[in-house]
Amino acid sequence: MCPCASAHRIQSRALVSATQGEGPRGREVWLLVLGSIALAVIVTWPLAIHPGHRIAQNLADPIRTAWQVAWTGHALAHQPLHIWQSNAFWPLGNSLAFSDSLLGYAPFGLVGSGQTAALVRYNLLFLLAYALPLIGAYLLGRELGLRPAAAAVAGLAFAYAPARSEFNSHLHVISSGAIPLSLFFLVRGYRRQRPGIVLAGWAVAAWQLSLGFTLGLQLAYLLAVVAVVVGVLWWRGDRRALPRPVVLASVAGVALFAVVGAFQARPYVDVADRYEGARRSEAQVQRYSASPRAYLSAAPENRLWAGATAGIRDDLREPKETSLFPGLAILLLAGVGVAAGTAFSRGLRAGLAIGVVACAVFALGFGFANGWLGYRWLFKFAPGWGGVRTPGRIFTLVTLGLALLAGAGAQRLIAGTRGRHAAVALAAVLPALVLAEGLFSLDQPRVPRAPAALAGLDGPEINLPIGPYDRLYQFWSVEGFPKIANGVSTVGLPPLHRLREQMEDFPDRRSVRALRKLGIRTVLLHTGPGVRALPESSEPPRPPEPAKAADRDVDDLGLTRRDADDVVVYEIRDPAVP
Repeated sequence: MCPCASAHRIQSRALVSATQGEGPRGREVWLLVLGSIALAVIVTWPLAIHPGHRIAQNLADPIRTAWQVAWTGHALAHQPLHIWQSNAFWPLGNSLAFSDSLLGYAPFGLVGSGQTAALVRYNLLFLLAYALPLIGAYLLGRELGLRPAAAAVAGLAFAYAPARSEFNSHLHVISSGAIPLSLFFLVRGYRRQRPGIVLAGWAVAAWQLSLGFTLGLQLAYLLAVVAVVVGVLWWRGDRRALPRPVVLASVAGVALFAVVGAFQARPYVDVADRYEGARRSEAQVQRYSASPRAYLSAAPENRLWAGATAGIRDDLREPKETSLFPGLAILLLAGVGVAAGTAFSRGLRAGLAIGVVACAVFALGFGFANGWLGYRWLFKFAPGWGGVRTPGRIFTLVTLGLALLAGAGAQRLIAGTRGRHAAVALAAVLPALVLAEGLFSLDQPRVPRAPAALAGLDGPEINLPIGPYDRLYQFWSVEGFPKIANGVSTVGLPPLHRLREQMEDFPDRRSVRALRKLGIRTVLLHTGPGVRALPESSEPPRPPEPAKAADRDVDDLGLTRRDADDVVVYEIRDPAVP
């Protein structure tokens, strides 16, 4: 072989190795996984020792989500072809599409049954929602060239970003770990031209999409933008062709992602066609938009910054959805990463910085320049964004970009430290600083148990008072999944609103006639303290005074009744079949 050719090949391999980054190794990955899980357990303590009785954050959306995951597992085992037809919201169709489906968690729902299993399952997924983002961002940082300490900064900055705890009651929002994990596999696979790893990257991306469009839509557009940028760079470069196996893996992966997206989109399109409220209005988006001051407001759960930013947070229209403080240490490290983070190329640093700024503008919705410099264009013209109510959740991509840049900044500072001991100390201090900014308080309320009287009843049924307590009724329905007319939706449902109004004076002729027309067989009027354990709601319960409603005579209403502890059970004679 020609010596010049050999030298050229050695030089090329060295260049490729330098641009690929060292990448994680087997023992490192195991330590990463175990450490991430242990950290999630410590930060959320004592959740791990009360998984079957309490639930992370509150008794609002989390208990509905626990039902949701339980339902998808039940449906996967018993009616996989009708998984979108949940037992709630009877008799409305495609009811699982009334909020993000979390279908990707359905396999977890196959394990166990009943209320205790639903709580254990939810709380374990909550822990996973903090462990997996750290794992994914760490691996992505390592693949891009960060050393372990700097990659730890990147992982912690993403998984424990100060703004993230604001969404702890929304499992579908904090379940973001597959975003950096899919990017890790894709970058690794295409760099090393490994078709199996490429396909794994697309499969992980498809799984993230299957958890819902809140984050899946962001990932889809991110992958599209990255593909365009890579395509332009390829066209301007040497245009080297990919190996055929990598091309086939790419085609298969994109097809899988598209099939999952189409399967997810079909019921949502149907719901949007049926209910006008499924298409978000500008007024709704405006309500959940925020001014740039949102970036100075930390979530009320944040241990370090909540008090210092309380004045700004109180001035926001929806502080629970628009407190987007990114963290001071993360910002400073990211600034160093942009200016001097030699772990990344200048082009990658510039691309990350541009992406962070662009997504930060999008995350403000109509709150900055009335949206004309960002989000309004997505809302009006980009497919899928018309169904998004809360622009601030785009901040997930902002935190990922800042995390990678913060890792690059940390590596630059560590490398510039004189003396081995000083470098080791700084490598320990920087991750600790980033983690300290993201620590949060986590309420863990005890979940009320379903009254024994609910077991074995004939459905379809309705639980009263209807309205603010429907999340709890949904959760209680995991015992056997009877068809219930109750449900909480992020979509405006006129039939459900009408039903709630008709229950105002139950039991009376109007309410019983409405229930008989729907085909409801059983009415459960809860008079005990269980339903009142839920947080206060702006929606009034109907009927407003269950104890007084239970005293009414029903002899001429076609009902039979029996008292069972804290529940009055009514049977409707001769209900219609919808």
